[in-house]
Amino acid sequence: MMSQPDDQYSKNRLVLTFVGFFLYVGDIVTDTILAVNYFKEAQYVWGGMTLMFVLTGLLVTQIFSCAWFRDDMETEGEQENCSSKAKSVAIHVFGIGIFFRYCRLLREGFKEIWMTNSPKQGHYRLFCMAADLSMLKMFEAFLESVPQLLLQLHILQENNELSVMQCLSMAFSFFNVALAVVDYRGLLRRSLPKTNKMPPGLPTAVYLLYKLGTITSLVFSYSLLLRVSIYSTVGFALLWVVTTSWAHLCETDFCSSRALELLYRAVVGVILMFTFFNVKGQDTKNSMSTYYVLYTVINISAPIVFIYCKLTISMFFMIALVIIFAGSLLGLLCLVLYYHYLHPRTQADEVDGQQKEVLPNRRSKFLQL
Repeated sequence: MMSQPDDQYSKNRLVLTFVGFFLYVGDIVTDTILAVNYFKEAQYVWGGMTLMFVLTGLLVTQIFSCAWFRDDMETEGEQENCSSKAKSVAIHVFGIGIFFRYCRLLREGFKEIWMTNSPKQGHYRLFCMAADLSMLKMFEAFLESVPQLLLQLHILQENNELSVMQCLSMAFSFFNVALAVVDYRGLLRRSLPKTNKMPPGLPTAVYLLYKLGTITSLVFSYSLLLRVSIYSTVGFALLWVVTTSWAHLCETDFCSSRALELLYRAVVGVILMFTFFNVKGQDTKNSMSTYYVLYTVINISAPIVFIYCKLTISMFFMIALVIIFAGSLLGLLCLVLYYHYLHPRTQADEVDGQQKEVLPNRRSKFLQL
């Protein structure tokens, strides 16, 4: 059987969409069950925080998803269609906006793929729908999955035991983040016209290792600092203020309203606490270098501070130490390899910041690779 062209929404892409849907639902369900278990065991703080991250991710993604539906309806000339707007609001008020997007993409993708002589424009529309979904998954991954990993690692250190549901929760969170990062990398450029596509294979593997290595090592460093003192949360809050302020200084123009833009910058601040993205398609050599210098300082300082303050070395610390340094080395090595040899050079190269064309849609203004 002949392989489908790169500009078509393939069967493999549809399978990945289904896997993403499974991980999205599984991540929320396992975290919710884990929160309920904490409440049953009278561990109300852990249960409340676990549930808080679930609700935060759901709330923020519903807000942006609903706003994008409204913007799309206005763009398509449906301003007067009050019933469509009411339906969209109702779907998101009940917290099933992402679920609805997944179901619609799976349904329309199935019909397009199995239609003979399906028009190319139909496949481009599917990529746009999938790209919107991938952006929402990026929000959810860094507002819910990554903080959930950090929280459960801290609870593991406090209780010195790991339940089956904790394992499932962390596994779903980890794979949800991994797929969100890979999906976003592949779908962003495919949804933008006149932009070189991200090649699969080795570039995808190297990019994934770069992101997972740097994110995982930073999460374990944060967990050690939290174990040293709960007041480390004050430092995390200050770090969020700095990263959010950076997003403000970049003067992002992603959203159609001022209130949403402020929320977007606050979410970007959270994402930048765990990994680097180009905030506004500008020259990032200096900012990326500064970011990873600070990243290295944190990963070196966290184990040293832990040893100095705690004195006792646990099995968790030894595992964390290996993951921090191995993840840092692997992540930074893959970072250099990816951007020097595997990153596609285009007329709008995000790393070099040579923007020659501004594309009139939200995908061209979201976090760049």
